[in-house]
Amino acid sequence: MNPGDDRTVWREYGTPLVAATAAGPLSGQSVAVKDLYAVAGYAIGAGVRDYPEAVETRHAPVVAELLAAGADIAGIAQTDEFAYSITGGNGRYGMPVNPAAPDRIPGGSSSGSAVAVARSEATIGLGTDTAGSIRVPAAYQGLWGIRTTHGRIDRRGLLPLAPSFDAVGWLARDSETLEAVAAALMPEAEPREPDSLELVIDPGLCELADPEIADAVLSAGAALDAELVDLDTDPAAWFAAFRTVQAHEAWRGHGRWITEHPGALEPEVAQRFSVAATITESAATAARTIIDEAASSLRAALSGRVLLLPATATPPPRRIATVADLDAGRTRTLTLTCLASLAGLPALSVPLPRTAQAPIALSVVGPFGADHALIRVARRIAAAVGGSPAQPRRTQPAARL
Repeated sequence: MNPGDDRTVWREYGTPLVAATAAGPLSGQSVAVKDLYAVAGYAIGAGVRDYPEAVETRHAPVVAELLAAGADIAGIAQTDEFAYSITGGNGRYGMPVNPAAPDRIPGGSSSGSAVAVARSEATIGLGTDTAGSIRVPAAYQGLWGIRTTHGRIDRRGLLPLAPSFDAVGWLARDSETLEAVAAALMPEAEPREPDSLELVIDPGLCELADPEIADAVLSAGAALDAELVDLDTDPAAWFAAFRTVQAHEAWRGHGRWITEHPGALEPEVAQRFSVAATITESAATAARTIIDEAASSLRAALSGRVLLLPATATPPPRRIATVADLDAGRTRTLTLTCLASLAGLPALSVPLPRTAQAPIALSVVGPFGADHALIRVARRIAAAVGGSPAQPRRTQPAARL
């Protein structure tokens, strides 16, 4: 079957769809572009079938930079509607099959980009991460995925969901490709970002995840001699504030169009926007105060440090899971993933040895602006825990990688 025939993954597909504009360090690579970025000659669809068909006249800067670095654009990949979900299902186009666990959901909202990479139909999946939309599908499919420091990569030509948190990111099957894209899109300033970052792990945050995932992350931390710390977080309150501001900004950006097009969205996302419509300015302002305090606390706590976390709270749920079960796991996962988002910090999903059921992953969150150093640390972590992680140890000093 022609990959482009699978409409759950691809909105547009070519051989390539857009050829590289120059030879460069990414020559031979191919990109699945999430359907939120401007690709000249095509409309941004945002996963919504009835969205305006205004054809873009120029590429988003990040797309143009990938082409100039030698990468081809394989196609435009599907996303959850307006990227306001992490399940990976699209009510109009369907849910793509997770190649790493076909009976389980693929994760979203960068689901099309992730599945295209996992199926080797592209080597790079260009996506976005507002609350985990790169890190969740990466974890569910055994991929590497990075959310870059908020604002470090130009977001012009990107249809926003919540601009305070939206970040550019990408997925790959291996860390070498992930790092090559970083070098092309974010040339590292001199002097080089320091690699001597202390590894820390907060057992209280790990407890938000299912026991098998929490144990795997704690074991990885022990094998790496990560220091056990209490970051003095308030995960529930911070997530509530994050969700409030995200919803307020999502409605501000898309509410008018949704109001003018009743029935355009499928029930799950439509319900989310219905709630977003009720968020008042005063509620959003109060939530922003909490977020500002949380962001300051996390940035200070992670200065010179890398936090190890479960990438998701659960393994990928089964495709037949009930809405209630999905929502319960989703809330715990987003409580973890929103920590990097609300502080604007770079974060990676690093595959761990999979369980008998499905892929699982560890997340690393680093200091503001330390994207390259975080990738290098993550690669060393993966090499160190590539086998069976050791049992947790709680008395070892911190490691510097």
